[in-house]
Amino acid sequence: MYFYELHEGDDDLFTDALLVHELEFDDAQFLELVLEARQRVLETFREDTLVEAIAHDLERQHGFTFVDDARLTAAVNVSASEDGTFIADLADEASTDEESGEDLFRTLLVDIDPNDMR
Repeated sequence: MYFYELHEGDDDLFTDALLVHELEFDDAQFLELVLEARQRVLETFREDTLVEAIAHDLERQHGFTFVDDARLTAAVNVSASEDGTFIADLADEASTDEESGEDLFRTLLVDIDPNDMR
């Protein structure tokens, strides 16, 4: 398996997408696929971000697997304390809208100085 990543940094919104494929593409080949996908979805995508739209297009058109939260089998919260390390509930109803089933939260990039954590 080969792993590929997309990054979006427009307007200080940093979104990443991880993709997996059985074939290895060199940088130029992968860039060409991304540019083609971008062209196809740029004016019509409905996903929250362009990165997600491109990832879904690459999945449909070229057999990539977009590794997003919907594919998670298990998640574990990890902490320095044993009590803070536990299986996270993937079906947490408080994090989804009951009518649409959509997530009510997005990832937020926070710049933290590790020295402030002590």
